[in-house]
Amino acid sequence: MRFDINLASRPYEDARRFWMRWGTGLGVAALFTLVLLTLTVTGWIDARRDHASIAQERAMIADRDRIRASAEAFLNRPENRTTRDESQALNELIERKAFSWTLVLENLEKVMPARVHLVSIHPELDPDNELTLKMTVAGDSRDRAIELARRMEDSRRFAQTNITSETSTQSKNGDTEQFEIAAIYIPETLPEAAAQPKPEVKKNAETTDTKKTHNLESRAARIPARKEKR
Repeated sequence: MRFDINLASRPYEDARRFWMRWGTGLGVAALFTLVLLTLTVTGWIDARRDHASIAQERAMIADRDRIRASAEAFLNRPENRTTRDESQALNELIERKAFSWTLVLENLEKVMPARVHLVSIHPELDPDNELTLKMTVAGDSRDRAIELARRMEDSRRFAQTNITSETSTQSKNGDTEQFEIAAIYIPETLPEAAAQPKPEVKKNAETTDTKKTHNLESRAARIPARKEKR
């Protein structure tokens, strides 16, 4: 039997291999720690900025709620109730007059995905005099209804779009899903083309003015001629 005995006072060690192995691991760990620290600091700064923005928005909302509550309290006084009721009636008339079925259906047609169709629609005014549309749509996929809600939210004519309920159904059209969607409708303003004078009308007006001027000049030229004959 053979035994290997090292009688040296300082045993041999491969320091280069040690530092290559553990030094590389230590460098990777330090780099990973630095990345995590950077992400943590960046997230903390972004979180502070978001908290400040949220606090500012909440302060604005609280300020508006306070102003609204003060205005409502002022309008709810006995001497102002008549004015309040008349104002509400006028606002309702204005909103109803601004509502156009043609424009609503055109705007819905622009955002309606394929294989999704409108079943029914019911407009109504909420307590804030905002025009709310309650719609029933049907299709063959839930994802298409979610896409419709997303398109409506991205549109300038709809806001606060929500899918309130969904049911499974079977129809001859191949519809398997039916959804109830609620959204606030933002009516369109008068088109710019309608506000500007039409070129044809302007041209006709200029032609009419030219004819009138020509007739007046002809009459003015005839009057002296008649006097000379007399």
